[in-house]
Amino acid sequence: MATQPQWPITSSQLPLIEPDGGERADAARNRARILASAAQLFGERGADCVSMDDVADAAGVGKGTVFRRFGSRAALAQAVLSEHERAFQEHIIRGDPPLGPGAAPRERLTAFGEGVLDQLDRHAMLVAAAEVGGARFLSAPYGVYRLHVTLLLREADPDCDAELLAELLLAALGADLFLYLRHMRSLPLERLKSSWRQLVCRAIPGAVPPASAEPMRPGDADKAALPAAGEPPLAAAGEPPLAAGDASPQP
Repeated sequence: MATQPQWPITSSQLPLIEPDGGERADAARNRARILASAAQLFGERGADCVSMDDVADAAGVGKGTVFRRFGSRAALAQAVLSEHERAFQEHIIRGDPPLGPGAAPRERLTAFGEGVLDQLDRHAMLVAAAEVGGARFLSAPYGVYRLHVTLLLREADPDCDAELLAELLLAALGADLFLYLRHMRSLPLERLKSSWRQLVCRAIPGAVPPASAEPMRPGDADKAALPAAGEPPLAAAGEPPLAAGDASPQP
């Protein structure tokens, strides 16, 4: 049986995304042009509305070059996201607490989820494009997240089913769910973070959910207000109210 990583986490224990090395100069230039063009097009149109042909034309390279280098639009989207992922992983491994080492598991898990939600708020459509067909579960970033959350849960409670619980917690941080809650139900980011804090405190009990350091934007107060204890959560206009304690929307 493989030995489980122990605390503190080191860079050798997390599959940190590393920049490509050893490329020929012309290949590196082509890669940089392709990624820059893809990032611009994805930002302007949304990843679903950009084809590999579009990226090749914008980068001034052949379509075959794009496919040989990245293979699919999902892989290209993941490559565009790699720089953001690399910075986030570095903070998890070497950054300041509570996201980095030095805080209790509950505080680190809270900060981790809030950090993922911040990233999704900036790049959710791109992340969704990179996660098509179950690609999320096979990606290097998901492997990092799964291991990190598993280790935090195991440190907090060695007897819990940390591996399965980690998967269930990460399901709450998927891009498709985020897009539904933010754009279809118009829920503010702070409300999603508040619910994540409550979820963490149920997974690792023993404290009141910590307050977020992020200030609310003007006009968010009414939308972000959470119901009093014992009352069902707010439902979007035209939807039936959710049952008390049920964090998922009813069909």
